[in-house]
Amino acid sequence: MRVRTPLVVGNWKMNGLKASAAELGRMIEGYGPELRWKVQMAVCPPATLIQTFCVAALGSRIWIGAQDCNADVSGAYTGDISAEMIADCGGGLVIVGHSERRTKYAESDAQARAKAEAARRAGLVSVLCIGETEAERLAGEAIAVIDSQLAGSVPDGATGSNLVLAYEPVWAIGTGLTPSNADIAEVHAHIRQRLVARFGREGEKIRILYGGSVKPANASEILGIADVDGALVGGASLKAADFLAIASVYA
Repeated sequence: MRVRTPLVVGNWKMNGLKASAAELGRMIEGYGPELRWKVQMAVCPPATLIQTFCVAALGSRIWIGAQDCNADVSGAYTGDISAEMIADCGGGLVIVGHSERRTKYAESDAQARAKAEAARRAGLVSVLCIGETEAERLAGEAIAVIDSQLAGSVPDGATGSNLVLAYEPVWAIGTGLTPSNADIAEVHAHIRQRLVARFGREGEKIRILYGGSVKPANASEILGIADVDGALVGGASLKAADFLAIASVYA
């Protein structure tokens, strides 16, 4: 019996126009009762589509979220959106600390933590990303990097209802490469141990997703690993058939 309900999140990144609502419609159509009882599904489109997708997904049980947020409620932050704005659109979750934000925009653990706290303030669930670079993996530093990110990024008071963690080895995102099953199992088990050590029984309730070139061809193998509670999916979430195939592993 599963302690945690699996979650499959689609990160659309900078992809999607209004016509993409048709793809969401196909996801909604395919997310029938046989899946709803087994796995939660969420889609995080670009900010321009959040409200449109929230309206389209109303009543479908597909969760709609955002890919980032500012830590403040409002202010002079040109181009940013706040967690409150996401909630106001009807969104239910937000990705924070993604490696593309950390590497391309030099976001720190402290900033990721502040964004996760902002999400909780607004009543959203944060999907907090952590993961090592290829250089760190090759240097044998992966676990040390994960420990540092957990300590610096995960807010105090985290629970299974306000936080989801996503382990995304940076070198596997969009490259077609994936760690070995043993490597994934080792990192997920380590994250679980750290969560339980810090949060007690609540640490058992926090879901840990795997992200990094997840696709229908490898989903069954990856999602069957202990302490992998779902997936954060990039390119394969843009097409309903692929995204549903990944989620259907749990059916």
